[in-house]
Amino acid sequence: MKRMNNAVVALACVGACGVGNMAWAKKYDAGASDTEVKIGNTMPYSGSASSFSAAGRVIGAYFEKVNEAGGVNGRKLVWLSYDDQYSPPMTVEQTRKLVEKDQVLAIMGSLGTATNSAVYRYLNQKKVPQLFLLTGAPKFSDPKAYPYTTPFTPSFESEGRVFANKIKSSNPNAKVAVLYQNDDMGKAYLEGLKSGLGTAQIVAAASYESSDPTVDSQIVKLKSSGADVFVSFSMPRAAAQAIKKVKDINWNLAEQYVASSSAYVKTVMEPAGPDAAKGVKSTIYFKDASDPRWANDPATQEFKAFMKKYLPGEDASTSQTVLGYTMAQVMVHVVTAAGDELTRDNILKQATSIKSLSLPMLLPGISMQTTAANYQLFDAFQLIQFDGKQFGPVGTPVRP
Repeated sequence: MKRMNNAVVALACVGACGVGNMAWAKKYDAGASDTEVKIGNTMPYSGSASSFSAAGRVIGAYFEKVNEAGGVNGRKLVWLSYDDQYSPPMTVEQTRKLVEKDQVLAIMGSLGTATNSAVYRYLNQKKVPQLFLLTGAPKFSDPKAYPYTTPFTPSFESEGRVFANKIKSSNPNAKVAVLYQNDDMGKAYLEGLKSGLGTAQIVAAASYESSDPTVDSQIVKLKSSGADVFVSFSMPRAAAQAIKKVKDINWNLAEQYVASSSAYVKTVMEPAGPDAAKGVKSTIYFKDASDPRWANDPATQEFKAFMKKYLPGEDASTSQTVLGYTMAQVMVHVVTAAGDELTRDNILKQATSIKSLSLPMLLPGISMQTTAANYQLFDAFQLIQFDGKQFGPVGTPVRP
């Protein structure tokens, strides 16, 4: 009888332990359940930067596609994306709504340096992951000070160093003039260029405010420096104005560069004038769906089919659509890897331990990888040059 009692106790323990393990098999924070995962975002669907908002619409459409196929680990992805008008106070208001009212599990893909600057301390205090931001400002890749914030866009400083390395190799005695937006973005780009070139080769630098109607006077001033290389760390409107003004005042340059944030055919090169823009160099890390080189590429064809089905009114040739598509895919990768432990800390862990992830619309030779000590997704760039119609590659991917 004694042995039987012991056996019963042992079986009871196994049963209880089994129930306990089942109870603890799934872990959820706010925004996650057996049926859904809430992911939040702010985007400038209106205002001065509304041309960048396509990424937010594409992310939502891609999540819809995933949900139609059964979701992620049986859970639907709920996409809550609010208009912040590219205004930091509005970003604060909408972000608080996402965290305190909607109770999202994480925020991802929000656009802008100033806008994300307005909320990243708050989100870190709340320990809400703020993932894959569309800004390359260095402060958004600081695991020690702000562990819950990670970038998508490569570091502005790194891109500046890539430009510097290219200038040194092609024109070692160049005299360089720089136009930069007077904010964290422009200053970070400039620091990267300086760290690669040194200050001696940069013979002139001029800043502009995002609210300035034109940058014509800055371009005239920079030409007077005698520089033969011009680097524009500008947003699209100012970048197009600068390229056009360079042509108008007959500034004969050996080379001209624009930041990747302005390496767009339709919004920069065409408004500037294809002849004026011919020869302009930049960097990229994803495929251009409008480039004839990728016409028969299976990944590009799949992307175009996705856009036609889910967002037929959206221009699939813009880079923002490819960005949104790729960001959605990396977020699905993170949620999938998190499994049934859908806590904010585990989502952060998965986002910062990505290993050699090659997504379909990334250029050959470029992949994603993160560690707990290095949040930068990309460690390589592809230099590109505008030929009057399209951007084409210059050499193979390079590292800063």
